[in-house]
Amino acid sequence: MSLINVLFLVLVFGAIYFIMIYNKFVSLSAGIDASWSDIDIQLKRRYNLIPALVDTVKGYTKYESDTLEKVIQARQQGMSAKNMTEKREATTMLSSALGGFFALAEAYPELKADRSFMKLQNELSNIEETIQNARRYYNAIVRDNNAKVDSFPDLIIAQKFDFQKREYFELDESEATAVKQMPKINL
Repeated sequence: MSLINVLFLVLVFGAIYFIMIYNKFVSLSAGIDASWSDIDIQLKRRYNLIPALVDTVKGYTKYESDTLEKVIQARQQGMSAKNMTEKREATTMLSSALGGFFALAEAYPELKADRSFMKLQNELSNIEETIQNARRYYNAIVRDNNAKVDSFPDLIIAQKFDFQKREYFELDESEATAVKQMPKINL
C-alpha cells in the first residue's frame, strides 16, 4: 500500500470518527432538551393539580391558612420560573410546602377520609414519582454529556462547536433535608 493510500484511509477514518463524535453531541443535546421538556410538563401537571387540592382542603382546615398560602405561593413561584435554577428552587419550596400540606391530613381525620382528597393526593403522588424518574433520566443524560465534553479527543470537537456542560436538576443539600423534616402543626 502506498503512502498516499494510507494517508487517505487515515483521513477518511478521521472524518468518520469526527462525524460520529459530533453526531453523539447533537444526540445528547437533543436528549437533554427532550428530557427537560418532560420534567417541565410534569411540573406543570403538578402546578395544575394544586388548586384542586387546596380547594378540597380549605373546607376542612379553616385555621390553617398559613400552610395553604405557602403552597399557593410556591406554586406561583414555580409557574413563573424562567430557567432551571428558578425551577429547581421553586420545586424545592413546593415540595417543602406540600410536606406541611399533607401533614394537615393527619390532623383532620375527616379530610383524610375524603375521597376527592385521597384521589388528588394519589394523583399528586404519581406525578411526584414521574418527576423523580424524569429527573433521574435527565441527570443521566447530562452526566453522559458532561463526561463527553471533558473526554479527549471529544473535548476538541466540543470546544470547536461550542458544546457545553449542562446543569444537573438536583435539590440543594440543605433544602433536601428541609423537605424531609415533618412540619409542626398548631391546632
